[in-house]
Amino acid sequence: MKFGGSSISNGEKIKNVSHIVRNYYDNGKNEIVLVVSALSGVTDSLISVAKDLINDFLDKTGAKNNKFYKKDIIDDFIQKTKNRHISAIKDAISDEDIQKSVIDKEEDILQELNEVLLGISYIGELTLRSLDYIMSFGERMSAPIVSASLKSIGINSASYTGGEAGLITDDKFGSARPLSVSYELIKSNIEPFLKEGIPVITGFIGKNKKGIITTLGRDGSDYTASIVGAAIDSDEIWIFTDVDGIMTSDPDLVPDAQMIPVLSYLEAMELSYFGASVIHPRTLEPAMSKNICVRIKNTFNPSKPGTAIVRAFEKSNKVVKAISCIKEVALISVIGASMIGTPGVAAKVFSALAKEDINVIMISQGSSEANISFVVKESQINDGVLALHNEFDLGTLKD
Repeated sequence: MKFGGSSISNGEKIKNVSHIVRNYYDNGKNEIVLVVSALSGVTDSLISVAKDLINDFLDKTGAKNNKFYKKDIIDDFIQKTKNRHISAIKDAISDEDIQKSVIDKEEDILQELNEVLLGISYIGELTLRSLDYIMSFGERMSAPIVSASLKSIGINSASYTGGEAGLITDDKFGSARPLSVSYELIKSNIEPFLKEGIPVITGFIGKNKKGIITTLGRDGSDYTASIVGAAIDSDEIWIFTDVDGIMTSDPDLVPDAQMIPVLSYLEAMELSYFGASVIHPRTLEPAMSKNICVRIKNTFNPSKPGTAIVRAFEKSNKVVKAISCIKEVALISVIGASMIGTPGVAAKVFSALAKEDINVIMISQGSSEANISFVVKESQINDGVLALHNEFDLGTLKD
């Protein structure tokens, strides 16, 4: 079971999650592993404060005063983060001894975070490796609270970071991929505890072979859940969110959108890749390898069956099953009469983009071969155009 930030955003919601889990656990008759995200908004706030700390600031006189002003920012951020998590602990856990134990652990984690942020502020540089480390603190603070909440209602539990569980990745910070050895390690590290209680694993984060923290990309907790589920041969992988399942469209845009009871792996992957935000696009890859059903369920309406994602296609009498959209994208077109009948132009275009690690979302080529148009993330358009100018030697690129 994976629970996202909206499911555990405060102590009352964490307590609700504990009761959901207890009902399905059924006094140990079912074996359950939990994967959790950070409390809602925490990862965004970690990214925001880290980026603030590498900027220059002016004091009231207009003079630069980085050292003291940045320390104030850090102190304020640490205190607010501490207050929020301690409030969640007190609301989610009634047992005072368990409360104290998890508060002590949170304070150790926050002290580590404080030192990391101070280091970033002194250096004035934020690498992808450093950002992964900073982003990991959200899940590292939430998992012990969820685990302690289970203990407070009589269920034995232990919390693990992704790395402790055995999730070993490559070195691509910000968007790491699990190595094949992860599946064996997770199985050997987690399965023995299933006989004793419920392990709670941080989503989103792992570590590389050197033990350095990595992340699987934003919203990567779904991906973690699927990796863990495949590693231990789960019967099903349940992704709990704040909707009843995958909808025919975004309900914020289409108020009368309906839930889809069954989708195939390929249909769900297509929807998630093209903008459906219910699951992470990579989530289904590990599940597909073991033919495990992935079920999207509502934390706040857990009796609903949700959407089952399975291997087989289910025919529909409707022309279209669902519609999704991608925001913040840009279109680049490469146009020229000399492209007609010239082999290798497309190869040069996409090789140039690949060298800059720019992902192409969609491609269209005119039948005349005189133009190629493709869609990229809006944030990558400048890098993409510059790469093409350099590849085709088009001269200096002006603003």
